[in-house]
Amino acid sequence: MRCRFQSKQNTLALGGVDDPQRLGSVPVQMRRSIVKIISDSALQALVSMTLAVFWIAPASAQVDSGPTVLIDQWQGFWLGQSIGNWTGLITEMDKVGGQGRQGEFYTRQDWAGLDEPAIWSDKPSEISNTIDFVLRRPSETWGADDDTDIEYMYLWTMHRLGKAKLTPHEIKEAWLRHIYDEKTPTPFGVDESGYQNYLWVSNQAAHALMLEGVVPPQTSAPSNNPHGDMIDAQLTTEIFGLLASGRPGVALDLAYLPVRTAGDGDAVLAAEFYIVLHALAAEHPRGSVTTEALFDLAQAARKHLPEGSTPALMFDFIRARYDAGFSWEETRDALYLRYQVQQRDGYSVTQRGLYCNGCFASGINFAASLVSLFYGGGDLKETIKIATLCGWDSDNPAATWGGLLGFMMGRSEIERLFGESLSDNFDIHRTRKGFAEDGIDTFGNMAKMAMTVSRTVNNEYLTSPE
Repeated sequence: MRCRFQSKQNTLALGGVDDPQRLGSVPVQMRRSIVKIISDSALQALVSMTLAVFWIAPASAQVDSGPTVLIDQWQGFWLGQSIGNWTGLITEMDKVGGQGRQGEFYTRQDWAGLDEPAIWSDKPSEISNTIDFVLRRPSETWGADDDTDIEYMYLWTMHRLGKAKLTPHEIKEAWLRHIYDEKTPTPFGVDESGYQNYLWVSNQAAHALMLEGVVPPQTSAPSNNPHGDMIDAQLTTEIFGLLASGRPGVALDLAYLPVRTAGDGDAVLAAEFYIVLHALAAEHPRGSVTTEALFDLAQAARKHLPEGSTPALMFDFIRARYDAGFSWEETRDALYLRYQVQQRDGYSVTQRGLYCNGCFASGINFAASLVSLFYGGGDLKETIKIATLCGWDSDNPAATWGGLLGFMMGRSEIERLFGESLSDNFDIHRTRKGFAEDGIDTFGNMAKMAMTVSRTVNNEYLTSPE
């Protein structure tokens, strides 16, 4: 079974919807009670829909939640993810700890400086020789990567099927329809493990199992997949939080099987933290994000992590370092020592002797992502900078927080921040297959798909007690 630990090949050719009903949490029990006392089923459905129209999201979240604003926010999600993803790819796996240059971590002074080779290469990144923002102008196209393509695949499949929650067999069918089989020639050539299909570690193991007929969640069961504690689940499922705006319980239900397609144990908790955070952040009125607002959202999402769990202890450790006034570089160095060297708080990946000391693991990358989240303080540019320089699988947190903050800000605010218009063209066929228009889509169309799916979510979970 293919693991693809040793090389994430950067083949780097960058390549009229109604407003969804955003149902709030407080009135749901009352709404259910009213519906229950009505005996006629047709009338029940009519009353349910009527109540949904009036009892929607909290007033603070409806300041400007019309269709135009939501389209701008969803485009901001995809644009922010793409900027973070491709900027973070420049430094992906340059710095992972240990001996030699890979253990000499970047600092703030390295921004706009020369990129150093990743652990699998002796050359700088093919994207850029310097560490700086990657931007694509209107005549150019953003390429898909594993931080965006699986989310696109889930969104497209939910939209095509007209349903909110995918079954195990629907997930398997989507993976097999849109992901190349590594055992047969692909358009992407070969790497040391076989034909390139832009899957690695747990995702690759899950896909191989699906080709044998196995379906989620058995595709991440330790008896079938030894890589369930790697990073895969937390970079492919954040979108489910935004699809259930303000309803983290619904978001977790939607994402239950997608998370467990490749994630197990603490990797599930890390992925679910991201999902809850996105669901809560989706209620934030569009615009700039204050540090206070961001920290309130993060602390609310922290409540999902069980006390004493490794992800919870990581969160508390990094938050305490931030509160104590340490720099982000000092905190990053401290988390490296605490988790990859000392193996504290139940984090024991090092003792397994994995390639690059488990640099693809969920835990160390979850901890690193919290550094950029806290020290970025809601500033999109600063957050992506820190994520890019922090180390390990740097494109993952850069993409995750780029998408989160991008949704909260909206595309128009991102473009104002960078002082120019940016591309909304997206090439999903850079890594995947089987989509319309030869894989060329736009953020505008992707936003409309998301709004339609969000409406489907709200309709299917109309009486959910959240």
